[in-house]
Amino acid sequence: MPEARPLTILCITSYEKGQEFLRACKEQGCRVLLLTVEKFRDGDWPREAIDEMFYMPPDLPTWAIINTVSYMARWQPIDRIVALDEFDMENAAALREHLRIPGMGLTTVRHFRDKLAMRGRAKEEGINVPEFIHVLNHASLHEFMFRVNPPWLLKPRSQASGIGMKKIHAAADLWPLLEQLGDEQSHYLLEQFVPGDVFHVDSIVSESKVVFAEAHAYGSPPLDTSHQGGVFTTRTLLRTAPEVKLLKQMNRDLIEALRLVRGVTHAEFLRAHTDGKFYFIEIASRVGGAYISDAVEAASGVNLWREWARIETKSGKLPYVLPKRRRDYAGVVLSLARQETPDTSAYNDPEIAQRITKKYHAGFILRAPKPQRIAELLDSYSARFRDDFLATAPVPDKPSS
Repeated sequence: MPEARPLTILCITSYEKGQEFLRACKEQGCRVLLLTVEKFRDGDWPREAIDEMFYMPPDLPTWAIINTVSYMARWQPIDRIVALDEFDMENAAALREHLRIPGMGLTTVRHFRDKLAMRGRAKEEGINVPEFIHVLNHASLHEFMFRVNPPWLLKPRSQASGIGMKKIHAAADLWPLLEQLGDEQSHYLLEQFVPGDVFHVDSIVSESKVVFAEAHAYGSPPLDTSHQGGVFTTRTLLRTAPEVKLLKQMNRDLIEALRLVRGVTHAEFLRAHTDGKFYFIEIASRVGGAYISDAVEAASGVNLWREWARIETKSGKLPYVLPKRRRDYAGVVLSLARQETPDTSAYNDPEIAQRITKKYHAGFILRAPKPQRIAELLDSYSARFRDDFLATAPVPDKPSS
């Protein structure tokens, strides 16, 4: 009998990320291909885990990526396609559909990329969402702004991390912005701004079931941090807290409604200051950014990148078994820094599990057996970071790799 060939997995990314995913795929015995943008030709990739690398110019249109990958497939089989970053998800889905490769198609991807689609589906399933409307019919927009009190958020349907969002305080302020958008208006939604505390739940999904989830609370809402500057923090919530049970249930209901079969998710929820209710904000089928995956691993011992790779390479052929997990607590403190390489040696608490080494950034991953200690350190370090390091930069209108 001919010897079974290894599974070939093509990873696509326009950003320098997912190194642990690539390593884990190779450890699973896969042949690993990486398609990334030309500027990352010399990036920090685990080259020992990559069989072949391919490069593309930035902003390559989908049809050109399909032609490129189809040409690659003439000489080697491609069994799985994975987008390592959110902004490559549509291209990966289009490739799967064109090449008839298993995995998430364009319809399902839209529920994890398009803020309008995910809100509409969540609302249909009875999940709380802030009031929203598609930026399409101007008469309907007038009615919405008459009915729903300001402020409102003008949001791009397919962006992340607050990129391109605008806060609108009066109806008269919206129309000049829509005039600037021109034919791009329909790619936006208008949503009621609901002040509140923001949470995120990071999950592993196998065969349509959430098999792992950790709930965290942001310090300041990410929208405030990205637009107004400040120190970013997030921390693991007490696992027995009532809000954790509610958040995890909302997360399960949401993932079931959006029909994700397998993968990882990063979902954000808000608890309104006015009525105390939880509202769904957005969800992505990817590993959370801002070192959230490092905090999840510090607290639980579960590496989301590695487990995602295990699920993708098995694709339902074998039952997924979650690795043994810890029950510690973790947090992230991170800010832009005035210094290219900030000196953090004055921060020496034993709870520092990892020092973030990135130019013009200061930050730590913290770990402790009790959540109260994490909260204390985040409060203390946030205040110190403002004096020692904090710099600000305007949020971009478009993402940059």
